[in-house]
Amino acid sequence: MRHVIALDVGGTGMKAALAGADGVLLHQARRATGRERGPDAVVTSVLDFAAELRAYGERRFGEPAAAAGVAVPGIVDAERGTAVYAANLGWRDVPLRALLAERLGGIPVALGHDVRTGGLAEGRIGAGKGADRFLFVPLGTGIAGAIGIGGSVEAGAHGFAGEIGHIVVRPGGAACPCGQRGCLERYASAAAVGEAWAAASDNPKADAADCARAVEFGDPRAVRVWQDAVDALADGLVTALTLLDPRVLIIGGGLAEAGETLFTPLRAAVERRITFQTLPSVVPAALGDTAGCLGAGLMAWDLLTTTPTTSEVTT
Repeated sequence: MRHVIALDVGGTGMKAALAGADGVLLHQARRATGRERGPDAVVTSVLDFAAELRAYGERRFGEPAAAAGVAVPGIVDAERGTAVYAANLGWRDVPLRALLAERLGGIPVALGHDVRTGGLAEGRIGAGKGADRFLFVPLGTGIAGAIGIGGSVEAGAHGFAGEIGHIVVRPGGAACPCGQRGCLERYASAAAVGEAWAAASDNPKADAADCARAVEFGDPRAVRVWQDAVDALADGLVTALTLLDPRVLIIGGGLAEAGETLFTPLRAAVERRITFQTLPSVVPAALGDTAGCLGAGLMAWDLLTTTPTTSEVTT
């Protein structure tokens, strides 16, 4: 059976799969990155894991994988097939595509940014399926975005398209590692909500999920923290909607796990802010933590077909 290798490399763990042409994950596995042993050990872990998947696929399906797709965090140079920078892995200028191709017997390899790869899957086979224009925004430790157009994900001229988390929504506000002040992700990411709730509740171990639960119980302190985050998020999203005019707005990541505790006030806040813009459908992501693997598999199949691909995505 013809199949491809799909790898989603995170900061501490890797999710992998063998994927069929219809997008179905035929086999799934997980592995630690080994980042505590240093950047070179992470590269070795990725290569070894991919080789194991190739061997397994050959035994089970009677032939080796036809291609591979890999999603990684940080900045990616697709032309060179290089993971340029990934702070949480300690990577700088790792020629990952060439290393994987060599290890996997010369098969084609696609390399993509983790959020955009997940966005590709959500757009094609997840919450945005059938939409010609979508915006995927995962709310996690930070906030990034994937701009979907006609079945592919837009990278931008320099590889930074979709970085909605660095729209300034509170001028002169909290300092952001990017060098600006008042960035969206400093107010509406899961990390930011958790930090604000830890301070408001005087519990240093509290996180965003704790805040959501406190909102559901009607804690006025939690309601204030949550509404501040929702308002900041709505401000950022309306800016994005004004520029991009998506048909579907897909919200994912840890904060979206709060369900209607997030989506009900968020939809209302966005609707209050729009004037001439058309309100898109605001929906939760559908694929959960399999999105990265599914997207990596789609990228790999794209190398074997003429379908638009995020192998051109550069961050």
